[in-house]
Amino acid sequence: MSRRNGTDTMSRRRLLTAGVTLGALAVFTRFDRGALAAPMTATDTTIDFKKLTEAEWQKRLSPDAFYVLRKHGTERAGTSPLNKEKRKGTFACAGCDLALFDAATKFESGTGWPSFYAPLPNAVGETTDKSFFMTRTEVHCSRCEGHLGHVFNDGPKPTGLRYCMNGVSLKFAPAASSAT
Repeated sequence: MSRRNGTDTMSRRRLLTAGVTLGALAVFTRFDRGALAAPMTATDTTIDFKKLTEAEWQKRLSPDAFYVLRKHGTERAGTSPLNKEKRKGTFACAGCDLALFDAATKFESGTGWPSFYAPLPNAVGETTDKSFFMTRTEVHCSRCEGHLGHVFNDGPKPTGLRYCMNGVSLKFAPAASSAT
């Protein structure tokens, strides 16, 4: 089933709503508002992120970021401070610092997670996710393969796509002109 051909949008939205509800219930007690920010660390360009062990990832990431990026978890809707981020800049992977989305592609989706209509070139990969009794398209970082969220075909123009990302899997770097 192609996510770009618009097939059966209402049924897919109902399934999405059910999946989000189940996911939110599953992780409801996993997150609190104060624990969502992953530590900001410089990335060593000599690291092969795809070869890091689970223990090495646990050292690099906050518990919440580890849960989402490495265990394919989901943060509770509406908890990410990045939902309110409106400045010019770049959203990068919290695991490896790869630039993923230009802030100009961010939009308010009403879902409770940061949403974008297009990633930067070669920044993300996609795989099929059949969890929660539905088929969705998972989005992951192309450098470290960390789980970021999912992409749906109900976004705005020009792409019609909604990259619905977990805020804890991202970090924001403001553009030099908007850093103050």
